[in-house]
Amino acid sequence: MLARMLRLTIAMQMVFGAAIGYWLSKEGSGLVPLVLQLALCALAAPLLMNLLTVGYGFVRSRSGESTALWCKALIGECQASVQFFLLRQPWAFDPPSLQQANSKPARIPVLLVHGFVCNHRVWDVMAPALVRRGHTVLALNLEPLFTSIDDYAEQLEQAVQTLRQQTGQQQIALIGHSMGGLVIRAWMRRYGSQLVARAITLGTPHAGTQLRSMVSTPNGLQMAWHSIWLKDLAASETDAIRHTLRLALSAQDNVVYPQRAQTLAGVTPKVFEGLGHVQLCKAPEVLHWVASELALL
Repeated sequence: MLARMLRLTIAMQMVFGAAIGYWLSKEGSGLVPLVLQLALCALAAPLLMNLLTVGYGFVRSRSGESTALWCKALIGECQASVQFFLLRQPWAFDPPSLQQANSKPARIPVLLVHGFVCNHRVWDVMAPALVRRGHTVLALNLEPLFTSIDDYAEQLEQAVQTLRQQTGQQQIALIGHSMGGLVIRAWMRRYGSQLVARAITLGTPHAGTQLRSMVSTPNGLQMAWHSIWLKDLAASETDAIRHTLRLALSAQDNVVYPQRAQTLAGVTPKVFEGLGHVQLCKAPEVLHWVASELALL
């Protein structure tokens, strides 16, 4: 569903870009052939819109952190956003499949849970990296896109049981990016934490985000800054659930902010510097930290 939506968005942006190119050809000197100008403008439009969206997020989320780190995160997030939202996620034609590791003894299997308006292709870097380290990995696509986070719990439960059956292991590790971390917590609220060896969240709005564009959908409203849903979720969690959690955040997150407020009582977060929101799914330092956490199991 997301892939189709992204392809449609890209197509509309390309049509708009081509229209701008045609208008420019009428106003210009005609030095550039019309077909070439239309093609260049059509290709540039989705790229420009993507970069403007990222840049807007960084301006709104600026928290007084180091300018050098802010610039580093901006550049890295622009690269990651183009990679995931233009080159990978729109072209997810096949459903995610189990990626089996061959190492023995087998390491803890891992379930990857993506965030808001994403799909399993956001794990294209992390998933194979974990497989190389001996973990059998399964990602999933959360659908529908715009519903209550609680509605994803049953889908997550089915994926958990599939991963356990395929690997023969009693417990698994779960990694959630952004909203995916809340999906994991909502699932544990309903089904408990007995099957969880570790629950790792990356850039998750545990306290909610002040990003206004996310609050018009049911799951967006739940992720709003200090929402009632988030407070109820935190109040419902037992010590056993909190014991499984490991949190990571970026001090320059352009989507989930205030950045350093994204914590939970009794859980000390791992703070990364110079990384954007989507970049948390692919940055080498994050992969190393995740791998080190899983190696303890």
